[in-house]
Amino acid sequence: MRLVGYSNRMSVAPDESIDFMVSSAHLEYHVEIVRLIHGDTNPLGPGFKEVVVDSSVAGDYPGRVQEIKTGSSIEIPDAPALKPDRSFTLAAWILATMPGVGIQGLISTWNEADHAGYGLVLDETGAVSLWLGGETEVVRVSSDKPLNPGVWYQIAASFDAERGEVTLIQRPSPIWPLDPSHVTQTSQVQIPAVRHSNGLLIIGAIGAVNHFNGKIDSPLLLNRALMTDEIQAFTSGSIDFDSDPALIARWDFSQEISSSLVIDRGPNGLHGTAINLPTRGVTGHNWSGDEVNHRHSPGEYGAIHFHSDDLDDVGWEVSFSWLVPANLKSGVYATRLTCGDDEDYLPFVVRPPRSTATAKIAYLISTFTYLAYANEHVPPEPVELYPFLDRDAHLDEYRYIAENKLHSMYDVHADGSGVCYASWKRPMVNTRPKATFRIYSSPERLGTDLYLVDWLENFGFDYDAIADEQIHEEGIDILQHYNVLVTGCHPEYWTAPMMAALDGYITAGGRVMYLGGNGFYWVTGVDPERPHVIEIRRWRGTETWEASPGEYHLSTTGELGGLWRNRNRAPQKLLGVGFTSQGNDFSRPYVRQPESHDPRAAFIFEGIEDETIGDFQSLMLRHGAAGYEIDRADRALGTPPHALVLATAAGFSNSYQHVIEEVLSTDEAQGGPVDPLVRADIVFFEGPQGGAVFSVGSIAWLGALSFNHHQNNVSRMTRNVLTRFASDEPILPPADQP
Repeated sequence: MRLVGYSNRMSVAPDESIDFMVSSAHLEYHVEIVRLIHGDTNPLGPGFKEVVVDSSVAGDYPGRVQEIKTGSSIEIPDAPALKPDRSFTLAAWILATMPGVGIQGLISTWNEADHAGYGLVLDETGAVSLWLGGETEVVRVSSDKPLNPGVWYQIAASFDAERGEVTLIQRPSPIWPLDPSHVTQTSQVQIPAVRHSNGLLIIGAIGAVNHFNGKIDSPLLLNRALMTDEIQAFTSGSIDFDSDPALIARWDFSQEISSSLVIDRGPNGLHGTAINLPTRGVTGHNWSGDEVNHRHSPGEYGAIHFHSDDLDDVGWEVSFSWLVPANLKSGVYATRLTCGDDEDYLPFVVRPPRSTATAKIAYLISTFTYLAYANEHVPPEPVELYPFLDRDAHLDEYRYIAENKLHSMYDVHADGSGVCYASWKRPMVNTRPKATFRIYSSPERLGTDLYLVDWLENFGFDYDAIADEQIHEEGIDILQHYNVLVTGCHPEYWTAPMMAALDGYITAGGRVMYLGGNGFYWVTGVDPERPHVIEIRRWRGTETWEASPGEYHLSTTGELGGLWRNRNRAPQKLLGVGFTSQGNDFSRPYVRQPESHDPRAAFIFEGIEDETIGDFQSLMLRHGAAGYEIDRADRALGTPPHALVLATAAGFSNSYQHVIEEVLSTDEAQGGPVDPLVRADIVFFEGPQGGAVFSVGSIAWLGALSFNHHQNNVSRMTRNVLTRFASDEPILPPADQP
């Protein structure tokens, strides 16, 4: 991509500023602010719609290329204590996940430009090596025995300047007979002392390159050379050096796990900073398995997992900033960048002025879900499972993702471990209004949510747009201004404060229209120190990777990750339906159920005589209003006893399989044609104090709104419910309210 950018925030209020960072290979590019109405360019729908906004930032800007550098590490500021006069020892526990894949720094002050400093590294073969820069020479001593991947090793490198010796130890745990990677060796070297240069000490890399893939635990630096018996005693755990006067630093990763701070327990207080979000809250070399929460036994979580493709803030310089006008209408906006045929959109939400509302309807834009999926590149294999696959979709974007090592939370790192953090502060090149999800060849997330924006505009509904992060930050305070909260197609990633706010809103008489599927699913945390970062830990769910045992708790908040249902908050309790299946081919229509004729639901079906709902062309998955990811009612999981199941979509293909978290034993009875739990339900129920909930249980619902110029039964039902929910009249008469 020759023109790409991002913003420093995904939502902004009037009278607040938003920054935009742009990388352009062109000499100049053009900027305009637009309000997004409809993103899908499919000719069967309304087509792409946007409204240009008169803005102070519109115009031409000089182009410049800004780079992305991935890879995590720890930076320890330069200090005299980090430059031992002559002899010294470096030691740590490490678990390498990709030994032999290039040089990887472990603990290093090495300066490649002038060949000065020292470095404990894994060399090209995956063996432990010590680098020393002298006045005129460079010494590199290797154990010449590659480490085994996924195995903990106690490693140590000792330089004895008086003896002219380097001692290397790499001791696996456990030690097995005939293991060639178990090494203790002493080598003679011709270097009287190390020549130091000014600079950082880096853990997990060499400078800003040669990043380590794997875990490091309990690194230390001593201002003397240890004898072989001392190193062996240390590696066996029989002694430590906390009281040794030669101790320079002993970094303890089990402290301050929720932050970027790295604590040095040594006498010099050489604290550091974790760069680019290495994974914290992970099991260390001594994890017993008796405790699975890092807050309960921090001493067993003294490791940090580094990756060569970790990324936090790409750190681009600001290209321009926009002060949002005080009178700007709330909605979904974007900064449009253009130069010739190159184009990029940087979407953001303009919320209403803080502490106020301008409408009775709040449309929740699921920005945390956008962030979780941003830059996804899950390979669509095998191809035969995806009948609508478009391999040629967005080739430039996917090439940019690959070249810059960008990831979504559905991907794995280069070493195969799951991506558990995601940051706003990077290009998110498939979170664009015209983007299609290549495995379905139709929009998902932002593009699908814009279907509802177009529908709201078409029928003249006044609404405010709010974003996930506002509910997370402000809780029920932001919701209480509205008669009804309407969700988009896929509100999947929710935090504990958001769940509490929604519960409180419904209890206080709020109305909710859940117009999607697979919602309220993954426990999500927001980093208190870096609020542009969210975190998840996947386990026991329908997922693309799973956290390692003992690593199910979020590092940023300490709470148990995984599914909300495993924390007694199944979506059925709040919304009446919860995730039950996903599939890759055609959607299905709903069929009305007997409860749809209950007088309580009469307003929902006003003007609708059809017994099937959504049995027509859709902009998602070609046909039908129920599909892609679907939800069902379930009394056992908390669907209220008085809830009405108005309509059900069933008869899905075998592409639709029952969700993993409910499959206890594999058999042939889990697919759509035979499993009664593979279905989508439309549910309605009244809440306390005049409130109510309406849930459709399908991501594909919004894709059916525009059929026949919005004149169809999906559109009519949605309009009936929204009109009633937005009114000031209680859903139940006062005499019938609890």
